[in-house]
Amino acid sequence: MSDIPQLFGPHANPVSGGKPRQVVILAHGLGADGNDLIGLAPYFARVLPDALFVSPNAPFACDMGGFGYQWFSYQDRAPEPVLKGVRIAAPILDAFIDRQLAETGLGEDKLALVGFSQGTMMSMFVAPRRAKAIAGVVGFSGRLIAPETLAGEIKSRPPITLINGDRDDLVPVSVQPEAVKALKVAGVPVEAHIRPGLPHSIDAEGIEIGCEFLARVLGVSATV
Repeated sequence: MSDIPQLFGPHANPVSGGKPRQVVILAHGLGADGNDLIGLAPYFARVLPDALFVSPNAPFACDMGGFGYQWFSYQDRAPEPVLKGVRIAAPILDAFIDRQLAETGLGEDKLALVGFSQGTMMSMFVAPRRAKAIAGVVGFSGRLIAPETLAGEIKSRPPITLINGDRDDLVPVSVQPEAVKALKVAGVPVEAHIRPGLPHSIDAEGIEIGCEFLARVLGVSATV
C-alpha cells in the first residue's frame, strides 16, 4: 500500500452531462485551497464541455498562517530548500494525476494541468518529468523551479503556456524569460504571454489565452 498522501478537493463534472472526455487539474497557490481555482471551471468549460475539472487541496497546511494549504514551504526562498520542498510534493501530485487517469480511463493526451503561482511551479516541475506527455500545462503567475535540472531530468515534452503580469510583486515577470529559455533548450514547446498592469492574479484575457490553449492541446474546437 502506497504511503504517498492522497489529494482531495472540489470538482466540477462535465457540463455536457456525459462521461469525461478530458481531465483538467487545477493546482492552487500558496495559502489557498481547491475552492480557489475551481471557479475557473465554468470559463474553461465553454470550450471543454466534456471535461472533468478537479481542484485538489495541496498536501500540506500553510506554514505562514491562515487555514489554507501549500505545496511546499516558502518561508525560506533560497533555491535549495525550495527545490527540496518541490521534490517532496512532486510524487504526490504525480500520483494524483495517475489516479485521475485511472478513474476516468483516459490517456495522458486527454489530461492538462492549470496552475497558479505555486501550482504553476509544481505543474511545470512534474509534467516534463512524467514518462508520457500530458496534453499541456497552463501556468499563471509562476516560475520554473530549478531550471538547471530540467535538461538532465526531462522525460516528456508537453506544450506549456506561461501567463505573467508585469505588475506582479510576488513572482516578478522577469522570471518568465528564464523559464522560456530553459524550456526551449530542453525541447519543450512553450508560449509566453505578459499581461500589462496585472498583479499576482488571473485576468479575463489570461483566461481566454488558457481556453484557446486547452482547446488546442486537448483537440477540441475553441468556439465559445
